[in-house]
Amino acid sequence: MAFSIAATQVEASIQLLPASRFTIDQLTAAYNQTRVDYLVPMPMNAARLAEYIATYDVSLDDSVVALEGGQMLGLAMLGVRPDLAWVTRLGVLPTARRRRIGRTLLTALLSNAQRRGLRRTALEVIKNNIPAYNLFIQCGFEPTQEFLVLRRPPAPSLCQPQGTAEWLDREAALALLLERTDAPTWITENRSLARVESLHALTVTAPEVGSGWLVFHEQRFHGLPVLLARFTLHTRAGSPLAVARLLLAHLYTRYPELDTQVENLAVTDPHLPMLIEMGFIESFRRIEMIRNVP
Repeated sequence: MAFSIAATQVEASIQLLPASRFTIDQLTAAYNQTRVDYLVPMPMNAARLAEYIATYDVSLDDSVVALEGGQMLGLAMLGVRPDLAWVTRLGVLPTARRRRIGRTLLTALLSNAQRRGLRRTALEVIKNNIPAYNLFIQCGFEPTQEFLVLRRPPAPSLCQPQGTAEWLDREAALALLLERTDAPTWITENRSLARVESLHALTVTAPEVGSGWLVFHEQRFHGLPVLLARFTLHTRAGSPLAVARLLLAHLYTRYPELDTQVENLAVTDPHLPMLIEMGFIESFRRIEMIRNVP
């Protein structure tokens, strides 16, 4: 596969190859090496990377690895869906930075997206990662939304559950997601959540308070739940703060021993203040950026 790398200059010694030419183990090792000094390293193992590739529609044929003398210096991956491309896992080894390799990898991904006829490309960058943010601005991306990554350590509910709760399976959870009115990112949109096997939902109705639902991922290890993740909250009636309180009270009465991680919750989400009140802590922030090609 040939890559177009117009609008950037790369050293003659640098070779670009499709990520599909490498094993998952090789890609995992390279990815982890590029992240050793990041603001948020987020290391992965081979199984997690393989799951990531499948869940988020990453095309390894359109993803890129930079090599020099047989050594992998950096990589970047491209998610591909009919209406949008997504840049992810872009990184360069610390010893190979300031050689325009990151820009070259990004340009190759954008070229591949355009070759596929995709005129919109999205990505998320960790807030305060100024070098990456500036690179994306220079390459035509514009910031659109700011999102939070939150964590709640294991703890019982801070209040007594009220109202009528119903626990639903994966198929019912996917049906509830059709009611969404938010603007999710690539990793939290319905097409990504539809790839998650251990997806569940909780609905709560309380007279004179409100009603709503929570879709979440019950991550398992050896068949046992170990983590709650991928939250989507929706208020059908009443105050979003009151509904969030209802949902979280029931959730942590049932799962007091589990850690929780919520990714890419919009800073404008009306349920956010109640999540903070109920024990969630901000880990870091991401900025979503979009590039449109006329």
